[in-house]
Amino acid sequence: MVLIAISSWMKQQNIVRKDHAGRRLSRVKKATRRGIDWLTAMQNSDGGWGAFDRNNNHELLCKVPFADHNAMIDPSSPDLAGRVLEAFGSLGHRVGEPVVDRAIEYLRATQESDGSWFGRWGVNYIYGTWQAIEGLRAVGISRDDPLVERGIKWLQSKQQPNGAWGESPASYVDPSLKGVGEPTASQTAWAVAALVAAGEGNSSSARRGVQWLLTTQRPDGDWNETAFTGTGFPKVFYLRYHYYRISFPLIAIARWRASLGFESTGQNSGQVGTRKESSEMYEEVFA
Repeated sequence: MVLIAISSWMKQQNIVRKDHAGRRLSRVKKATRRGIDWLTAMQNSDGGWGAFDRNNNHELLCKVPFADHNAMIDPSSPDLAGRVLEAFGSLGHRVGEPVVDRAIEYLRATQESDGSWFGRWGVNYIYGTWQAIEGLRAVGISRDDPLVERGIKWLQSKQQPNGAWGESPASYVDPSLKGVGEPTASQTAWAVAALVAAGEGNSSSARRGVQWLLTTQRPDGDWNETAFTGTGFPKVFYLRYHYYRISFPLIAIARWRASLGFESTGQNSGQVGTRKESSEMYEEVFA
């Protein structure tokens, strides 16, 4: 996440304040290179990444009596592999580099038969599928690649009649419940972001997802969300991150907006359009 955020900042410095970036930009570039080197060194032998350790995947440790919560190991997970690929891609790394190619093969090996991916750190297959697609696209995998195509088709198959997506933590116990649950702002945002990453921002599916987010937003800017969408330990306990329901919809809507060619009204200033301009834009898009 840090590298992804820094890469966005660096692009703005190069475009907006090229003559003022100076030594700060140079220091940041050095820091990103160190971060990429560290991530490369932390890649597991299977091509994925764990959250904390490298190659900490010996399941025998989970059999000992004190191994509660299945927390003795830190194996690779598709969502982390996708997030790391997104970081690599945001800094210009592409297919053909060994570390990238190994991660792609890991995602190829871990894609479910229905096209989805497991999500270790967010509930669940909606989260994992978004992260995988986001990462694959960031490093140059084509929209037409079967990996992406099958993932998008799975997400579209789980969209609810109202345009939203939702998934219960019960899917960790019963895979037949993949992508099934009460609609949530965070999970709808994950699906919309995946569609946008795959070049489907102008699709009916993406538009309906954004429409649901816009119509369910509260007057104060927040969204109602009582479901648990964060994962502590699968099958054991789950988390409600209160900013998930705000940050992810904002990210998804912003990316969707940019994918349709609507940029900020202040040229290279970072200023957003007025509420009236935004309203007119949405009316035009959804007309």
